[in-house]
Amino acid sequence: MPAVQVAATSVAAPPHHRAKATSAQTTTRPPHDPGGIPGLNLLNPRNAPAWLRPFLYALLGAVIAFFAAVAAPPSVRRKLLGKFVPVAERDTIVAASPSLGIRTIFRWFWPFARPYRGWLLVMLMLIPIGPAVAAVAVLLFKRLVDQVLVPHSFGPFPTLAAAYVGLTLLGGVASFFDDYLSTLIGERFVLDLRTHMFRHVQNLSLDFFERRRLGDLISRLTSDVAAIESIMLSGVASLLGYLLRIAFFAGLLFYLRWDLAVISLAAAPIFLVTGRRFARLRRAAAREVRRRSGAMSAVAEESFSNIQLVQAYNRQSTETERFRVESQGSLAAQLASTRLRAVYGPIVELVEIAGALLIIGIGTWELSRGWISLGGLLAFLALLTQLYSPIRGLGRLDSSLSSAAASAERIVELLAEQPRVDDAADARTLTGAGGTVEVDGVSFRYPGEESFALQDVSFTASPGDYVAIVGPSGAGKSTLTKLLLRFYDPSHGAVLMDDNDLRTLALASLRERIAVVFQETLVFDATIAENIAYGRPGATREEIARAAEAAALSAFVDTLPDGLDTVVGQKGRRLSGGQRQRVAIARAFLRDAPVLLLDEPTTGLDADAIAQVIDPLNRLAAGRTTIVISHDLTLARTANRILVLDHGTIVETGTHDTLLAHDGLYRWLYQLRAGEREHPSHVRA
Repeated sequence: MPAVQVAATSVAAPPHHRAKATSAQTTTRPPHDPGGIPGLNLLNPRNAPAWLRPFLYALLGAVIAFFAAVAAPPSVRRKLLGKFVPVAERDTIVAASPSLGIRTIFRWFWPFARPYRGWLLVMLMLIPIGPAVAAVAVLLFKRLVDQVLVPHSFGPFPTLAAAYVGLTLLGGVASFFDDYLSTLIGERFVLDLRTHMFRHVQNLSLDFFERRRLGDLISRLTSDVAAIESIMLSGVASLLGYLLRIAFFAGLLFYLRWDLAVISLAAAPIFLVTGRRFARLRRAAAREVRRRSGAMSAVAEESFSNIQLVQAYNRQSTETERFRVESQGSLAAQLASTRLRAVYGPIVELVEIAGALLIIGIGTWELSRGWISLGGLLAFLALLTQLYSPIRGLGRLDSSLSSAAASAERIVELLAEQPRVDDAADARTLTGAGGTVEVDGVSFRYPGEESFALQDVSFTASPGDYVAIVGPSGAGKSTLTKLLLRFYDPSHGAVLMDDNDLRTLALASLRERIAVVFQETLVFDATIAENIAYGRPGATREEIARAAEAAALSAFVDTLPDGLDTVVGQKGRRLSGGQRQRVAIARAFLRDAPVLLLDEPTTGLDADAIAQVIDPLNRLAAGRTTIVISHDLTLARTANRILVLDHGTIVETGTHDTLLAHDGLYRWLYQLRAGEREHPSHVRA
């Protein structure tokens, strides 16, 4: 009978009951166990509310991807990270600067921030006010919800509203003084650093400028110097502000609900690990951006400085391509930096939203059990948002500090440069008129070169002497000029003035006693009077006018509407070659130094222009120790002694007449200029 009843019951059961029965007969699971590893199903996103599942699946996928990346072989990681490394078509014309640590950077630049320690202390005292105001505002919001909105009570509202207004005013005043002080200190820091750097570079030896690109130097002096302020001042202030905000908000989170606070802060290690992983790549990208910026400036400066040559030879497209290639490198570096930001941002946001959703879920559960008030939950979520904001700010700050660190490396590289020629510790100052110059057994070769530019050169020039040094191109004439001005020191031997080795004299004292007219006429984009007065700052208008007259410049100046106040243009392009040279001669007249050094003063001038400068040069040389270095024998004819240089060695010495009587290099040069010799190989062989 029981069997019949069971069978009847089974037959009469509805279909869904029969399905359950069949299922029960074909499985050994307990009726409420969904199967799988015991306990693991508690973490299954399918058990979460429907609205929460997509976020949990995304978070689960991100966690799996993260651990997969960590566990991947190094070669795979390098290939992946290589997508974020700047790639250009070719190497840049500006070499990379040595990498430095943050501590090293601070040691280099802290002396420039030290004078503002008092103001920095005031600024640091203002920093906590902002986070404190924000934290108190969140607590007021909790009271507003719990005491006004939930119970529908208007009583506490005026007090809370007044507190909000007071906090806003306090925060505004603190923000004003903080912003003003940070800008004041930051700009003064940049001014001091930029001035120091400019002074330092101005005092570097000539060889430094011969191996550096001026456009890159200008880029370092302007853009790179300004970026360092973010490391030394504003970056430090932002870092302290972010850390204080984290401290305030984290403390309040624990004050409101310690269990939710522990859960919310579990995401902090992910922020730190992700930030450190991206930091190295961001710094590499920032370093490349700064280097490419310097390269672009170098190409632009070089091309614009030689615009006449570029246009005369129709090389505009070539120069444009050079600039495009360097810009392409900058583009690659910028794209790499953007890729890093684009990847880092969503990762941080994903961690934030996952943490917030987790807190919302747990907080709602605690709210349903009466363990937390609605105002407490909303205040906790507001504080959590405020907490994640400075954490994101730390990531952005790290990116900006990486860029600033790359700039700092470029500045430190320049500041670490030391002049090859500098004053000795016991350098002496020349006094008295004097002006005797002696070159004693001098040999010299340029840094990095194997062959000597000068070998065992000796001569003496006294006041009233007019010594001409001539020779073919490449003989070492201009090198001798650089030694006399002590742009370089001899490799062997010595150069003396008034029986004093130049290496024992103060550079400023030495160069004050020398008036020089260079082979390349150097003028500034200023007035004629200002260019002449460059020879002696503080000269009166009358002295400038007399110098212009002595240089046979007055007749030309009188034809100009603005006279001596006429602006000559960049590199004197509004003047002819002869006019620029006479400006240089007037500058030497005004300097009135006992030693006159003329380095190819007629180079690039036609016969008429040379005739116009010969008389002023002879007047300038009267009574001085004059050394003229030239391949133009017109100036050598009036010299009381001529030295003939060949391959860095003096091969002949004498006057114009005695050297012409001797069948040597001077006679050959003279006949070549006169058109009597056609094949230089006859003598050179």
